[in-house]
Amino acid sequence: MESPSRARDTFGRRSALRLFALAPAAVALTTACTPTAEEPDPLLAAATAARKDAALAEAVARAHTGLAEQAGEVAAARKAHAQALQREIDRMNPPDPDKPPSVPDPGPQRAPASAEQATAALAESLRSAKDRLGGMVPALPPYRAGLAGSISASCACLLEVLS
Repeated sequence: MESPSRARDTFGRRSALRLFALAPAAVALTTACTPTAEEPDPLLAAATAARKDAALAEAVARAHTGLAEQAGEVAAARKAHAQALQREIDRMNPPDPDKPPSVPDPGPQRAPASAEQATAALAESLRSAKDRLGGMVPALPPYRAGLAGSISASCACLLEVLS
């Protein structure tokens, strides 16, 4: 005859140990089969735009001597913006040395033909960056929101430099 405690227990100590031993394997198998949707860092587009803006400003400075000083200021500031954004991107998502950089170099830019068109192109790129970064602020964590907000404010100041 079985002991009364054995008759009641259908789930014994050994069964519990087996279950706990299999739990990590079950978790690994279920997570390995589910697709992960890695969203790109929201600051990647801003860093890419900053590098592109810096390259455009450098091209304008070379092509239009009357705008060289203002375009040089824009280029220096946008390079600093790109570096600050890249540092933050790398801090949150350390780069893999085997992969290409997350923000590629924009390549050579061509300055618009006239000084007026060049000024308008620089102003439009700065306005776009200011609006894009300012719009990101509410959705970002505090430190990143501060970074995006300060770069947005800097772009607004650079627009004044062009005026």
